[in-house]
Amino acid sequence: MATETNIHRESRLAKLNTLTEKGYNPYPYCFKPDAYAADLQEKYKDLPAGENTEDRVTVAGRAMAVRNSGMFIDLKDKSGKIQIFCHKSHLDEAGLDLLKCLDVGDLVGVSGFVRRTPRGELSIAAEKFDIIGKSLQPLPEKFHGLTDIEARYRQRYVDFIMNDDSREIFKKRCRITSAIRRYFEEHGFLEVETPMLHPIMGGANAKPFITHHNALDMDLYLRIAPELYLKRLVVGGLDRVFEIGRNFRNEGVDKKHNPEFTSLEAYQAYADYNDMADLISDLIRYVCEQVLGKPSFTFNGVEIDVSKPFPRKSIVDLVKEYAGIDLMQADTVEKAREMAKSVGIDASECSNWGKVVQLVFDEKVEANLIQPILVMDMPRDISPLAKTHRSNPRLVEHFDAYACGMELGCAYSELSNPLEQRARFEAQCAEREAGDDEAQMLDEDFVNALENALPPTGGMGMGIDRLAILLTGAETIRDVIAFPTLRNK
Repeated sequence: MATETNIHRESRLAKLNTLTEKGYNPYPYCFKPDAYAADLQEKYKDLPAGENTEDRVTVAGRAMAVRNSGMFIDLKDKSGKIQIFCHKSHLDEAGLDLLKCLDVGDLVGVSGFVRRTPRGELSIAAEKFDIIGKSLQPLPEKFHGLTDIEARYRQRYVDFIMNDDSREIFKKRCRITSAIRRYFEEHGFLEVETPMLHPIMGGANAKPFITHHNALDMDLYLRIAPELYLKRLVVGGLDRVFEIGRNFRNEGVDKKHNPEFTSLEAYQAYADYNDMADLISDLIRYVCEQVLGKPSFTFNGVEIDVSKPFPRKSIVDLVKEYAGIDLMQADTVEKAREMAKSVGIDASECSNWGKVVQLVFDEKVEANLIQPILVMDMPRDISPLAKTHRSNPRLVEHFDAYACGMELGCAYSELSNPLEQRARFEAQCAEREAGDDEAQMLDEDFVNALENALPPTGGMGMGIDRLAILLTGAETIRDVIAFPTLRNK
């Protein structure tokens, strides 16, 4: 295969040399099309077969097929395809000479008049033809086949050239992000930016990437979440803030996880997790309508309805429903482990009650949550940044949003008591010392910020990549990230 590629490249290099020897530059500084394929197809949809017009247009795009020594070219631009008809009765000698150096994959610019061939194909009869980007690599014939799945991710630019579905997924993902941004701006939120290099790991329970700053001679963490900085802004009087940006977690790679991913986080003063429950339901409905034109989508053959507020159910009630055990009856971690074992789950490595609850939920419940639902009232043990539940001290006011068996995001009534926050951090530090490298660190400056008084605040976070998986029908997170992280060959 490599030898075949080299042969094709040598042939293309020879054509490039021919062009340059003649003084022609196949890599010009600029080219300005004034028409696009899809617009032309729509404008001239009623043009009869065999009919010429006097309308002149200039188009540019990639030559996806070349037939009859360049007489017919399928040109593909950002909007679609249109045929180019190159004939000596219309095209000058310079253009006809350039056709001899044309290869599939080259970028071309064409000016000419619109016509429909006797066979009914809308075409542009070329009066001027230019090669505006000489491709030295041959395009694959069946690039999106299963045997080339790794190549699709490694050479995404070729995937986008060859595979319209891949390109549409990415364009839809861009519209999702734009719709999210519009939603928050329309609801009075300020978009802000916070640091990606953190001196202290915080904001989530996750393994970080560590880097070193040479000038300051200090280790820094690539952020795992922007939460603690965003809440500092709320302390400072910015009552409604949101951020869309990259997070980095040094963890496994699978269909739902990539080491770097795009998150949304938003914080609203004078609100709690009930307000965030309304917000996240409304946000997903809004984005769905903006991107798909309706408040529903199909995923794995199932119609998912997001038109109404998402139902709410506590995590312990869901465990009781799907696993048949009531972990609220376990008042020690040992009893919780025994109950988990009774349903076939080994929770021996869980260091507290909350981790047992989460493990049983992950194993027995998560995959069943197909229609949207808010999993409410998480264990206090595993949620150090949320307020203690107002009616049960073993829980916190924290929910996770699920759909299609996948977590999309979460929200809290944010912990605002600095003394309790310090105690929670200290408990996390004890977990780290006991070997939990995902537990959080004590952030003294954040606690100091809370001592300046954080108003009652609701906060939410959501993985934009995961929402994109659902709304595009993608099979894996790698399909919705332009350049996913891959193992070295």
